Amino acid sequence: MTETAAILAPDAPALQLTPQDRDPRRGRNAAFSIILSLAVVAAVFHELGGLDLRNLIAMVPATPGFWVVFALSYLVTPASEWLIFRRLWGIPGSGMLALLRKKVYNELLLGYLGEAYFYTWARRRVALGAAPFGAVKDVAILSAMTGNGVTMALLAVMVPVMGTTRLGLDSRMMTLSLGVLLAVSAAAMLLRRRVFSLPQADLVMITQIHFGRIALTTLFNALLWHLVLPEVQLSWWLFLATLRLLVSRLPLIPNKDLLFAGVAVLALGHERDIGALMTLMAGLILAAHLVLGALLAGRDLAIPEQSA
Repeated sequence: MTETAAILAPDAPALQLTPQDRDPRRGRNAAFSIILSLAVVAAVFHELGGLDLRNLIAMVPATPGFWVVFALSYLVTPASEWLIFRRLWGIPGSGMLALLRKKVYNELLLGYLGEAYFYTWARRRVALGAAPFGAVKDVAILSAMTGNGVTMALLAVMVPVMGTTRLGLDSRMMTLSLGVLLAVSAAAMLLRRRVFSLPQADLVMITQIHFGRIALTTLFNALLWHLVLPEVQLSWWLFLATLRLLVSRLPLIPNKDLLFAGVAVLALGHERDIGALMTLMAGLILAAHLVLGALLAGRDLAIPEQSA
């Protein structure tokens, strides 16, 4: 403080100015974002080595409607999550980009790393209510429970009609799998006051959105398969998409993709076409992860402070 300033304001405390751009937490967040982006870039290059892009492109239908349905199918999960957290926290439209990063981190790096990223993103961007981590936890648990409920309902409908043999399921393994689903769901319901943090109205809303997501995903899968093999009726693809949902959710069942492919061949009789279809869809989903991951990583490396 100069002598003149001391005379004008003898009792004024000395000011300590700190530049705003030296927030240590912001620096750590930007560094963490750069590390994640570099990890995604490494994962992209690693996965590209096992992806036959030439054959993949050759199998894709020429109709633009296929790409529209594929994009909708890919975006339905992050869009449903955005709707949930929009209602819970009022996240902005930019939250969709954060949820796409969440999807990429989970698929290319490590499961539930995306949840951790989204939680830290939301804490910095949104005025959260009580127990924000509990909300993320509740959404993840309800997603699993909703899938379990749909699986048990499908079993109750399909097994009496078709039997386990035509479904390609081993009776013993199916019984054990059903027991695991029932035990997990029953435990969650009995301990719901300890397990869940959100009020009941929010839990009901989240469950309804998860049911909608599952229904739309199943419908989009059937439409995609029909666009690849239009000679097969859409009703058959809807049946097989529902069956795939059932098989994918059953625990303790080995080689789920192989099991589904076998059942599809038995139902449709197009062994070569079904195998090519499953290869095509798996390759396209992986390619979508890689393209989106590369774009997000490039953006984050260019402007890491915006993703921090």
